[in-house]
Formats: sequence, C-alpha cells, structure tokens
Amino acid sequence: MDNQQPRINKYLASAGFGSRRRCEDLVREGKVRVNGTLISDLSVRIEPDDDVTVGGKPVHRSTKPVYIMLHKPVGILSSNSDDRGRNVSLNLVRHLHGGHLFSVGRLDMLSSGLLLYTNDGDFAQRLTHPSTGVEREYVVETKEPITEEILKKFQSGIRVAGVMYRCRYFRIHSSRRISLVLSEGRNREIRRVFEHFRIPVTRIHRTRYGSVRLGRLPAGQARFLTESEIISLNSRSPKKSTGDQNGRGN
Repeated sequence: MDNQQPRINKYLASAGFGSRRRCEDLVREGKVRVNGTLISDLSVRIEPDDDVTVGGKPVHRSTKPVYIMLHKPVGILSSNSDDRGRNVSLNLVRHLHGGHLFSVGRLDMLSSGLLLYTNDGDFAQRLTHPSTGVEREYVVETKEPITEEILKKFQSGIRVAGVMYRCRYFRIHSSRRISLVLSEGRNREIRRVFEHFRIPVTRIHRTRYGSVRLGRLPAGQARFLTESEIISLNSRSPKKSTGDQNGRGN
C-alpha cells in the first residue's frame, strides 16, 4: 500500500466516526472490515478503492469536513437518535448536511444554547479533551440568590460526591442571574454544584464555546461556522477569557 494513504484510524475519523482514538477502539472491538476482511492491525492504510465497513455498514468518507453551530432549545435531546421517540438535536441540523455528524460535547435536555456539530473527529477531540482547556460560557438563572462566597468556592474548587468541580471565571448580573466560564466540560457540572448548595437552577444557557459565540442565532436554528471561526477553534491555544482574575468578569 502507498504510505501516503491514511491509516484506518485517520480514515474513519475523517468519515465522522469520532476521534482517532475512538476509531482505534472500533478496530479493537472487531467492528471494522476492509474489503470484507476483519482487521485488527491499526497500521492498515486505506486505498481509494477499498471497501470499508463499520458494524456491517459501508463507510462513506466525506471529501470535506463540516462544522455547524446549533442553537439548541430547551426540551431537545442532545443525541443522534432516541429509542423513546423524543426529538433530538441532530434533526435540527439535517437540512444543512445529510451525512454522518456528531455533536462536540453535549447539553442536557433542560439546557439550551450553543451546540457544535461536525464530521471531523480530530477537531472534536481537540475541543473536548480536558488538556486543551477550551472555555464554555453559560448564563445561569436560579430560584434562590447566589452569593459571591459560593461562586468563589466554585472558582477555588469544590468536591461533590467525590468529583472536583471548578469554574474558571464568573460574573454576577443580579442575585439570581450569573455567567460562568468552565473549561473541563464535566457532565451536569453546573447543576450538581448548585444542587450541593441547595439552589434550584431554572435556566442554563450556553453562549460561547471557545472563541465562537452564539450571538443572535434564533432557538432551533443552525448555520455553518465561518472560516475565521473554524480557524480560531482549530488553534491549539484556547482563547483567553475576557473575565478578570478575581472572577467578576467585565
């Protein structure tokens, strides 16, 4: 085989099957065949006329990476499918691209705001891996007042059920409305921290992912990222927050 051809992990990642590491797992799990032969060798390179399948389904490698921003409304599941028939976020971006897509991270069903979709596994890996420290900014509203003392504890780091949570910056808009900047993307982080302080959360809305802002994109609508947005997100250096170092923001 030509050494210029992509290895199987890169080939599958470019077809939208996740990061290269995830694609290596697909090979190890015995789900990948090339020209009908089950492969286990991660060094296999794929020729242009090779027939590749994953789980018995043919792989259609995209010739162009796709990057989409969605304003996810409340009540929509961040998933590609749901066995209970609930509406999923993928349905809201299908009119832009009908090929294989997956979300970059998630928002829970009761949260809204900026959600990214792509078929570029390496891109998604860079944005979601904790080591890159890519910032996510949220507007949070609560039923009870949030004290600055609580937010400073969150910024310093607080352990809940054995897991350490830490926000990077915060900004207080009012006693029940704040902005938080996170960088690790832990599952349900904001809700778990505020539940720990017995403060009911009424709204979580993501307004920024890295350097890209949701802006005025209406709820339920999606658009392709601009070239400058893609270049900025692809940078290995996370964009610095506009908040000041004592957490109050601008």
